[in-house]
Order: sequence, then structure tokens, then C-alpha cells
Amino acid sequence: MTTLERVKPDPIPAIRPVPEYLAEGDLAALYEDTKRVMQVPWMGVVAMAFAHYRTFYATLWSGLSPMFESGVFVDACAALRKEVEQSVAMLSPPLMTDRLRAIEYAPREIDNIRDLIETFSHGNFPYCMLATFARLALERDFVPPKSQTAPIVGRHAPDRSVPFVLMEAHHADAPTRALYDDIKASLGLPFVNTDYRGLARWPSYFSRAWDDLKPHIAAPGYERMVSHLHDRFVKSAAAMPNPAGLTPEQVRDAATSDAPLEDVIEVCRLFQWLLPGLIVNVAYFRHQLIES
Repeated sequence: MTTLERVKPDPIPAIRPVPEYLAEGDLAALYEDTKRVMQVPWMGVVAMAFAHYRTFYATLWSGLSPMFESGVFVDACAALRKEVEQSVAMLSPPLMTDRLRAIEYAPREIDNIRDLIETFSHGNFPYCMLATFARLALERDFVPPKSQTAPIVGRHAPDRSVPFVLMEAHHADAPTRALYDDIKASLGLPFVNTDYRGLARWPSYFSRAWDDLKPHIAAPGYERMVSHLHDRFVKSAAAMPNPAGLTPEQVRDAATSDAPLEDVIEVCRLFQWLLPGLIVNVAYFRHQLIES
């Protein structure tokens, strides 16, 4: 059975994500294809950090994109999401809707928060799969054997149009910047993920949501939940089809053409470590907004 240790790099490696507004030519086209296949409106930090190693990301994505377009892959992500949301319910997240109404959030505003959480709830799974495959190829010399599969037909992403506005630290007020510092300290990360910056567009909501979640993060039950999700991603990835016939040698050769192999591996480890926790946290926020 293929396994992959859950590892947080120490020290945290430097990441150099290439933002969408700086992507040109072939890289811009690669970004658009990533979003098209995953059916997401944003480039995750994981993919933009991988894209710092241009040959590596181009090779990895060209090999994985036919897999990510398959019905088997989409169904696997949906099954993982169902498991996560059932597990998070056991943390008994306190409901948020009435608290937001009490501070005069309109129904449309609450729906907008729900819609953004739904967008992240859908998109984080393929991004975590991306990091998992990268580690499997580079560290375990493994990708699934070549096999054919049928592509998904139609749209599987949420049918929502969500204004995608990120509250960057340099735009935020002092309380939000302090909240970002608390998130980084609590998670042991030097940056704030897109999901949190998106939800901080509503600072009075997000500060309450984070305050509810934070006590769980250091609890053993939370870490067991995240570790179990890590294992499920590895198991699910190992069972995927590989219609493009991507090989570990292709991924490794591409990585070493860009940088020392260990540098690329450390970046892959970082994101494959943090994304299961991010998925659990977003599921927690989603559960808070169940109608009460």
C-alpha cells in the first residue's frame, strides 16, 4: 500500500508564488487551464508556488489535467468532502447565522459568505490532490499506472457567481492585521491562505468564525481528524487513473531542471501538510452557517 508521512517542513521553506497578474504567455495559459479544469475562480497559492518552478509545474499539470477532468477524480473529491463534513460536525461548530443577523447582516450578505465558502469547499480538494501527487512522484517514485477513463461531462463546481475579493494585509485595518498574525501564529505558517483573506472581506463575521475555530486547532481530536484526511487523500490519489501516462521520472527531471530537488520537495511537503487542515477549517466555517 502506498503511504506518505504527514510532514511539516522545519524550517518552513521560502515560497515564491507567481501571482496571476504577473503570469504572461505560456504561464498565463497554464493558469487559465488549471482554473478551467478544476472549475475554480482562483489560482491557489499551492499552484502559484509550484509555478515558481516553471518546468516542474508545466510537466506536472500537463500530466495530471486529463486525470483531473475525469469523472472518477471528481467523484473521489466529492466523497472526500462528504467524509470531512461529517467529521467536522462532531466538533459541534456553534451556529453563526443568528449572531450575524443580530449585528445587522442582511440575508444577501450571509448568502454571499456561504457562496464563497462553497467555492473554497469545492476547489480545495483538487488543489490538495495536486500537492499529494507532487509528493508521491518526487518522494515515493509513484504515480498510478497508465489507464484510460472517461472525462466528466458538464459542470461540477458550484453554480454561483461570487465576487472574488481578497482582503490583503496592506489593505486591512489594524484588527484584521492582528487577526492575520493570530492565524499565522496558530497555524505555524508565514502567510495567510486565500480562503482566510477572502472571508476577511467581512471582518466582523470572520473574527467571530476564527474565534470559534481556534480552540480546536491545538486539540488532539482536531489533529487526528486532519491526519486521517491526509491519509485518505494519499489512498485516493493512489487509486486514480493516469490517462496521460505521467511518470515519476518526468516529474523529477522537470523539478531538477528548475532547482535542487530537495527545495522543490520541501515546498510540496509544506502545502500537502497544510491543505488538509485548511479543508477541515473551511468545512467548520460552512457548518457554522447552516440555517438555524
